[in-house]
Amino acid sequence: MTTDTSTAPDFRLPSVTGGEVALSDLGGTPALLVAFLCNHCPYVRHVESALGRFAAEALPRGLTTVAISVNDIVSHPDDDPAHMAEQAARAGFGFPYLYDESQDVGRAYGAVCTPDLFLYDADRRLAYRGQFDDTRPGGGRDATGDTLRAAV
Repeated sequence: MTTDTSTAPDFRLPSVTGGEVALSDLGGTPALLVAFLCNHCPYVRHVESALGRFAAEALPRGLTTVAISVNDIVSHPDDDPAHMAEQAARAGFGFPYLYDESQDVGRAYGAVCTPDLFLYDADRRLAYRGQFDDTRPGGGRDATGDTLRAAV
């Protein structure tokens, strides 16, 4: 796999709800958000529910969302697929949440932290990479997704 994220790298990964999801399964929409997340990260926990709401609101406007966790479950047992499924339910994720056990997909995208967000256009060319918004855990402000919303 390549680390050139100017176009969305291909993948086929297991979903926490069963089966597998490939990049090609997510085609045909004007935009694609690939969100690298995990269950234990305080930054992800801070934005997860707002991200779930944002994805649901943006879906009718043509944004497809997929989340991927690449964490090693030996060192981070709270990031195993069972806990990922609990997170998806808790946060209201209406999009696929995939597990990249080998971390190959994460490396191909160049994901370096959580959350790490990659927004692609209809041709699956990178349009934005960055944060959900400028809020932080313990900062006294709720996550809004303003930064990502502006990019979309």
